[in-house]
Amino acid sequence: MDRRQRKTREAIFDAFTELLSKKDYSQITVGEIIEKADVGRATFYSHFETKDFLLKELCEELFCHIFDTANEQNSGHRHIFSCDAPDSAFLHLFQHLKRNDNNIAFLLSCRNNELFLGYFKKDLKLLVENQIEIFESRKSNLLPQDFWVNHITSVFVETVRWWINNGMKESPEKITSYFFLSV
Repeated sequence: MDRRQRKTREAIFDAFTELLSKKDYSQITVGEIIEKADVGRATFYSHFETKDFLLKELCEELFCHIFDTANEQNSGHRHIFSCDAPDSAFLHLFQHLKRNDNNIAFLLSCRNNELFLGYFKKDLKLLVENQIEIFESRKSNLLPQDFWVNHITSVFVETVRWWINNGMKESPEKITSYFFLSV
């Protein structure tokens, strides 16, 4: 993707994020997005087939660099985030939340959060599955693996929710330790 396309895409993401901060997802129209992003309808549709695809791609862009880095799928780290990734993918997630990169903390706590949490949980489950050895010593042999992965994912999501709702006072390192202690 060339620089012009990236800038257009970022303008659309920014416009969409701003609209999401004010309205429910179902009430936002493509017309409002293109007006706020200052792009043409054809330009919008050359990047995204529908508003649903825009939502899906926004979520993927927000979360995938962390998951890709943890899975070593993208050593170039060329997503809309820029950072030095720590060893722990979970700490990495909390660091981005604390910095509120691309309003990610807001998106996970706003009235549209179930949409974002759904995409987040899907990718987070894959991350947990790829990092499952970290948690194996805590797992009871009585628990099925898919239950265990779902449990870890749910604990992480609820930790994020609690942290955001309480003003994110704890450092990313501290909240990461809370997460590991609670699994």
